[in-house]
Formats: sequence, structure tokens, C-alpha cells
Amino acid sequence: MALNLRQKQTECIIRMLNLNQPANPTGTANEEVYKILIYDKFCQNILSPLIHVKDLRKHGVTLYFLVDKDRKPVNDVPAVYFVQPNQSNIQRIVADASRSLYDNFYLNFSSSIPRPLLEDLASGTLSSDSIHKISKVHDQYLEFVTLEDNLFSLSQKSTYLQLNDPSAGDKEIEDIIERIVSGLFCVLATLAVVPIIRCSRGGPAEMVASALDQKLRDHLLSKNNLFSEGGSFASSFQRPILCIFDRNFELSAAIQHDFRYRPLVHDILGLKLNRLSVPGEKGGMKSYELDSSDPFWMANGSLEFPEVAVEIETQLNTYKKDVDEVNRRTGGNAGAEFDGTDLIGNTKHLMNAVNSLPELTERKQVIDKHTNIATVLLGQIKERSLDAYVKKENDMMDRGGIDRNELLAVLKGKGTKMDKLRFAITYVISSETINPADAEAVEAALIESEVDTSAYQYVKKIKSLTVSLASANSASRNNIVDWAEKLYGQSISAVTAGVKNLLSSDRQLALTRTVEALMEGKPNPEIDSYLVFDPRAPKSSSGSSSSHLKGPFKEAIVFMIGGGNYVDYGSLQDLAKHQQPVKNVIYGTTEILTGMEFVEQLSQLGHKMGLGNPVATSSATH
Repeated sequence: MALNLRQKQTECIIRMLNLNQPANPTGTANEEVYKILIYDKFCQNILSPLIHVKDLRKHGVTLYFLVDKDRKPVNDVPAVYFVQPNQSNIQRIVADASRSLYDNFYLNFSSSIPRPLLEDLASGTLSSDSIHKISKVHDQYLEFVTLEDNLFSLSQKSTYLQLNDPSAGDKEIEDIIERIVSGLFCVLATLAVVPIIRCSRGGPAEMVASALDQKLRDHLLSKNNLFSEGGSFASSFQRPILCIFDRNFELSAAIQHDFRYRPLVHDILGLKLNRLSVPGEKGGMKSYELDSSDPFWMANGSLEFPEVAVEIETQLNTYKKDVDEVNRRTGGNAGAEFDGTDLIGNTKHLMNAVNSLPELTERKQVIDKHTNIATVLLGQIKERSLDAYVKKENDMMDRGGIDRNELLAVLKGKGTKMDKLRFAITYVISSETINPADAEAVEAALIESEVDTSAYQYVKKIKSLTVSLASANSASRNNIVDWAEKLYGQSISAVTAGVKNLLSSDRQLALTRTVEALMEGKPNPEIDSYLVFDPRAPKSSSGSSSSHLKGPFKEAIVFMIGGGNYVDYGSLQDLAKHQQPVKNVIYGTTEILTGMEFVEQLSQLGHKMGLGNPVATSSATH
């Protein structure tokens, strides 16, 4: 039985809505007990992709509010709170209890509540004589957003920027690492698995792996730990492997344009929490949900855009055929929309026709939705020549460079300022050596298009540093590292760890290739230097490669620090599907970013280092 994060997190939420009692055999909370749900913005984002408003009623929730909104008292009804454990939420809960807004308070925190806050809650409710209102306090370990069965995000903003900020102090870096570790711990607690952890040496990946290993060790010492119920999993299945990477391991995947449906929809239309809005045919905006309830999205998300257009056409024709068939059997008119009004004629087919009506209507809605999305995408592709960007960027990554005239033609052609900036950065990443004259010509072309070049300058600087590191002898290399670490804060050790990947030349992502090797668990020069942490093993053996790793692994959790995307995710899902036997790979990241959002973080880093031309940052997006 494969690990299914979406299912596990949904089960935890239903149990929480059932006042932390096991759910009914039907998988719903007790709807006889009416209750009110109070959440903060972060926890609303956790709930949103998993439980729809219409589902809340099934679980006995009649009203739901944001915690910071003014609310009126509701008598004789328990309130379920689902909030992050922070000072402002605790103050709000104490205020609500002291005003006796609700009958009983069931408090659920998205992660473990620190002791000082718990004491504040106790003293606040005691002094207002409302402590009897608090029925239960639970740590739910749910501080992550699951978007698909195998996709999650910690929703921690601008992590790449914060970790690579040259002015960041040790304390700030430690706080960020601690937040990431806390989020990952929640994911593992929800899955009830203790994985074997692998990561490359140096940089944020090792810091997170090492701190997570320690947190798991400390937790496993307690008798009633969160992983004891996972014992059945451990005994009947092999443990999963958790592979931790830093975004600098493979920058290109965060910046390049992609022509597959899922990454394209995310990058161009801004898919957020499985929802997006596009202009409707008759004006106005139409909102759509793209999740596991949409069979077309699940089946075709990894196809190239032209194949998706063909598939929409095929499904539309099949739908028309089926409607014609129903109409023919019931004596209706061929070619008519099936609206149920033509049901005369042969009575014995009437029941079949009536039964097939909801299914046909649903299919038509899905086809219309994707026709509308594809039409909007096609408009953007033509307007911005996105197909040319994708082809040229892939050629650059394959060949390790591009002809100067081709390069400048793209930069002076169609596309937004951000498209051109992303193309220029991909050129820097893909080229093994950068001709100074070419680099200047690129910069001049960007400035001519009024593009803020700070992100381009930043990546070029990192790249030149990486190349000098690769060619330097060990003595001078140490000097460069010292100088670079002063200049770049955290980023350089991670960049140097990924030197081969900045120059990777094959189509499969370096991330996917590395995960495949780690899952095989065989000796392999690409991963032999990777660290191993096993929180269940004696401390002495952790951190070094050890023979107790029994590969191959059937389950992997891949975590990207500093921002992930649907390109990484799609590539890993393809790997899992094409393995024999089929493997299961869960992909998670600190936050899911479009190419534009990631490049904006690079721009800010460039500005912090005084790089780039002084064009207003916001103009880069137009």
C-alpha cells in the first residue's frame, strides 16, 4: 500500500472535525453534533485543497469563520479551532473564551504548541475564569498544504531569498532551518514513517537533514511517540527514503519555460491551491478547480500542450457520439445537445438515458473547462512565442550553449520582460564557458527592453564563482570559498555541491537522475558522497555512508528547499510510473513557485549585492 499524503492528512482533519474521535465507518465526522469551525489564514489554506465547503456540512460544521474576524456569541454549540500556535492566535482564543462566545472550545494547533504559549493560554483563561470552557488541546502536526496525493508545500515564503541573503546572520538562518524541519516533521508524523534521510554535503540540505535527524531521534525516545502506530507499516513494508535537496542543486528547472500542461497552467495562469481564474467566453472571470476530482487534469497534466489540445478534441467528439447514440435510442434528434427534453420514443431506453444524463453533463463541463483554459493558454503562447522559448532553452541545456545571433534574436523578439530575463538566465546556466562579449550583448539587449538585470547579474556571478571553483587547485579553492562565503552567506557551499548539475546536458532533470540513483541504493559515483542519516540507528553510524541501506527503495519523499515547481514534480512522477515495479515518489517543497516568482527572489538578491541596472523591479514582470 503506497503512502498517500492527501488521504492521511484528510483523515486527520476529519478526526479533528469529529472532536478528535475516530470518524464514522463512512469516513465522516458525526454530523449529529453541530459545531462551528474557526481557523486562521494559514490553516484555511491547509483545508482548502482537501475539504470543500459543501463537505463541511457532512461533518456537522454549520458555520465557519476566520479567527481574527469579529464574531457574535453562539450558545450551546462547541467550537473547533484550527490555528497556528502563535501569540496573536492565543490572545484571540483567550478573548473568545472570556466572552463565552461558544459552549466548549476544542483547540487544534497546526504544529506543536511551545510551552510558553501553552502557559499564556492557561494563565489567560484562568484569570478570566473561562478555563472550564477549554475542552481539549491538541497538537495536530498538520502544518503543510497537500495539493495532490504526492505533492505538498510547507507554504514558507521567500525561503530561497532568506537562505541566500548575504546579510542574513546565523540566528536567522537557524530559525529558517528550524521552521523547515518542523514542517517536514509534521509530514512524517502524518504519514507515521521514520525514513532514512539522504542529502548532499554542505549547505541548507545538510543543515535540514541533520536537524531533522536529531528531532526524530529525540522524539523516538518518548514512549508514546507519533510513530509507534506506524509500527505495522514498518514491519510489513520497507521504510521510505527522504532525499533532501537545495534549489541551487538545479536552478534551471526553477527558471526555464516548460511546454507540458500542468507546469504551463501553473506558470502562465498562476494556479494556486489547485484553483485558478481565467477570462470566460462571455466576458468576466471564470474560476476553476484543478484537482483529483478532475479526471482530465489527472490523466493529461504531464502531456505537452499540443497533445492536450488533441485530447480535448478527441473527448469532445466521443461526447458528441455518445449524445447522438442516446438521442437515437430515445427517438431524439441526432446532433442535438442532450438536455433531457427529447426523451420520447422507445420507453425501454428511457431509464438508461436518464441514468446517463448526469455522467454526460459532467463530462461536458470538464471538456468546456479545459477548452476554455487551453484557449487562454494558446493566446498567451502565440502572443509571447512561448513555444520558441521552450525549444531554444531546451536546445541550450542540451548543447551547452547557443549561437549569439539566435540568442539576441530571442531577446529582441516577442515575449514579456520576464520571459526575456528567464531566457537570459537559462543561457548563463547552460553555457559551460561564457564569452564576455556575448554576456555584454545579452545585458545590453535586456537593458534595451527595460529589464531589471539584477537577477541575471546574480546568477552570472554565482556561475563564474562555480567555474573558478571547479578549475581551482585545492589551496586557492579554499581562499575562493572563504571569500565567497563572506560575500554570499549560505549559498556558495550549496552551489559548489551542484557544479555538475549547473552544466547538466541531458533531458532528464539532474534531480530525477539523482533520486533514481538514491532509490536504487547501489554504489554510484554521483551519489557516493551523499550523507546518510538513520534516526532509528545508533548515533555513531549517522552522517556517513553505511552498508545497512537496503535498496532498492519502493517509496521516496523528495524535498526541495528554496522553492519547487510542477516541472520537478512532473519529472519525478514520470520516473515513478516508468519504474518496474512501479515506485511511489512524494514531492514536497518550502513553497511552490512560478518561474517569475523565483526570478523575483533572484532579483532581490542581486539588488542586495548592488548588482544590475536601476530599473524599477516591478517593471520586470510586464
